[in-house]
Amino acid sequence: MKFRRRFDFRGWNPSAADSTISNLERRTSNFLLQALAWPYGAASAIRASLYRYGWLATRKLPCRVISVGNLTVGGTGKTPVVICLTEWLLAQGHRVGVLSRGYRRSSRSPQVLVSDGRSLLAGPAEAGDEPYLIAKRCPKAIVAVGADRYALGRWVLKQHPIDCVVLDDGFQHLALHRDVNLLLVDATDAEGLQALFPAGRLREPLTAAARATALLVTRADEGAGAEEILWRIRRAGGPAEKPIRVSFKPDKLIDVATGKLEEPGRFAGTAAVAFSGIARPVSFHSLLERLGLKLADIAVFPDHHEYRPADLEDLRRRARQSGAAMLITTEKDAGKVAPLLRPDDRCWAVRLRTEILEGQERLERLLCRVMDDR
Repeated sequence: MKFRRRFDFRGWNPSAADSTISNLERRTSNFLLQALAWPYGAASAIRASLYRYGWLATRKLPCRVISVGNLTVGGTGKTPVVICLTEWLLAQGHRVGVLSRGYRRSSRSPQVLVSDGRSLLAGPAEAGDEPYLIAKRCPKAIVAVGADRYALGRWVLKQHPIDCVVLDDGFQHLALHRDVNLLLVDATDAEGLQALFPAGRLREPLTAAARATALLVTRADEGAGAEEILWRIRRAGGPAEKPIRVSFKPDKLIDVATGKLEEPGRFAGTAAVAFSGIARPVSFHSLLERLGLKLADIAVFPDHHEYRPADLEDLRRRARQSGAAMLITTEKDAGKVAPLLRPDDRCWAVRLRTEILEGQERLERLLCRVMDDR
């Protein structure tokens, strides 16, 4: 009888058992990721300490350096902020260079000049999609890519007179001295600050926020979690001053093939297939819905995706099957897609502008003070 009771399957619920197994697998996976995150965080903290105490050298360029970066893996809006700062500095009469790593660029050259301030010299594949976009949007800026930003800066300065450098994604690039260290956090991504990579999206411990000169909260008009994020960062030793609040607004729609510009509301009510290869596609989809577009289908590619003809064929098929009248993507993706388009493709991209909701005067005073101290 005991044997039978032990193996009595009356009342057995397969769904509940599957759920138990699934929860166990999830807990095991989380434990393993947390175990991997610990040495990653320790290595980041040790590295930062070595720079802080001078065991590793931080070198200075003979010009002002303004860094824009974040604590998480992608998706805070660094590129539109870099474009905004570069445009503002150029408008003040400064000669500006933008230095970027050129993530996932195809060129193996240690340094590549993307723009000489007069013309584009490299495409999105060779330069990387973000530096290429910055060079297009800021045609009077010198834009260059290379892994070693100090060596890259010296290389650029030998060729072009520059007053200041905007360092794209530079918060972790501790080998280069910066005069202003802007830290971006996304108001819609409180979860991103909860754990170190690979358990979460943090590149280094939150205490690294203490290095920031000022804090910029991006998508401040969308997220309800901004106060929680600020509390966490202040508790970790980040800037005590009020943050600068930033939003990204649709500025224009661009015909990817021709460059023709239209107002953002031009296609309200139109069925579209949305596609992108960015870190946080959900924000892009929300923006399209706010523009009044009907998302007939959505295709999500990996961040910095290199588009192939087969990708465009799949997007055309999706448009036919869903009855969509157009394809729509981000401005960052547009440069890589343009060479693959056919004459009959209707493909548009959204151009964003950075709008400072709060703290613009403080940010401008900070930049002016640094530039005036030359």
